[in-house]
Amino acid sequence: MANNFKLAPLHDRVVIKPAPGDEKTAGGIIIPDTAKEKPQRGTVVAAGPGRKDEPVTVKSGDTVLFGKYAGTEIQMDGEQLLIMRESDILAVL
Repeated sequence: MANNFKLAPLHDRVVIKPAPGDEKTAGGIIIPDTAKEKPQRGTVVAAGPGRKDEPVTVKSGDTVLFGKYAGTEIQMDGEQLLIMRESDILAVL
């Protein structure tokens, strides 16, 4: 399932690229990096095959919502990525 991606997640793990956070508020105030919220939306980059009885339901390219503190942050090829279980995904948009 990991198309042209060096990282192949195992079992029910999913690799997600978080969406960039807001740079400004609605009123035009610039938000510094230290005050930015962690993103809760992202795009699935790669997904594992799933468990024996439960195949993974998300696929590469899906936009998903996940918990604020879900997953493990990794840095690969200069990109910030998250690895998490499929069960940590709350919804597919």
